[in-house]
Amino acid sequence: MTPANNIDTSQMKGNVSPEVKLALLNSLAQPGHISHSTGKPFRGFKAEFVSRMQPTEASVLSKTEEPDKLEGRIVFEVIVDEDMFNEVGTMHGGCLAMLIEICSPMPIYILGASTGACGTFGVQQSLNIVFHSPAVPGDKLRIVCTTLTLGSRARSGRCEVWNVTRHRLVASAVYINMVPSESSKL
Repeated sequence: MTPANNIDTSQMKGNVSPEVKLALLNSLAQPGHISHSTGKPFRGFKAEFVSRMQPTEASVLSKTEEPDKLEGRIVFEVIVDEDMFNEVGTMHGGCLAMLIEICSPMPIYILGASTGACGTFGVQQSLNIVFHSPAVPGDKLRIVCTTLTLGSRARSGRCEVWNVTRHRLVASAVYINMVPSESSKL
């Protein structure tokens, strides 16, 4: 995936505007930088993961439990490859956590940008993952992330990773994302 201003956002399903979809895709494109240790160009390992992910849906929907409330939803698909494995030949939990961490702020951005509540990504404050079943080479995973709450500083959501090939849940997660203060005290 190489986001650019000329990308066709109509290929991504969902009711989010093309402008929000384009901003979302462009946020995933990280420019390379020069490594401090080697002095050579470096894009980072996140860029490698992002290049394999295919966004399939970006939506703002009414919550099932509270129809007057809205939720953001983003869906990505990715094929499990050998370099994502642990020593027993299944997808490494750290690799799965990275995919979840990349995708989880997206529905927050979608909801905020679409409703005018906020249009920032923020930073992860916590991420709690439960691993349910393994994924193996060639499995197609569907990563579905939705918002739970959208406050002025703290926002939360959930993420489920489904194995489309084997029809089972691979992992589920809940997370808290926050907007950092203007001036950090650290």
